[in-house]
Amino acid sequence: MDWLDDRNKQRIVQELVPGKQITLAHLIANPDPLLYEKLGLNPGMDCSRAAIGILTVSPAETAIIMADVAMKAASVDLGFVDRFSGSLIITGTVSEVEASEQAILDYVRDVLKYTVCGITRT
Repeated sequence: MDWLDDRNKQRIVQELVPGKQITLAHLIANPDPLLYEKLGLNPGMDCSRAAIGILTVSPAETAIIMADVAMKAASVDLGFVDRFSGSLIITGTVSEVEASEQAILDYVRDVLKYTVCGITRT
């Protein structure tokens, strides 16, 4: 009778099907210097004028393109880029980080035809 129980079992297959989207675009203005330390970042400037930009994207490889766009749009430093998770962290002044994030959103939306979110701030 054990074979009868096996027939009633369901097999579930989970698969990741990423959309084409930026799911997070956040700007942290004037972060505490401890945040830089904990993230392993070097602000390279007076922390009172600094900002951190955080973005996530799917498919993850797009983070490489976003890093290129960010660095060409403004004088930001690349803090972290991960082509496997789709994470990008940039640092610079508030205006530089904001300009880079906006350039990324514009490019990814208009050229790559992704869905993008707005920039949030803290």
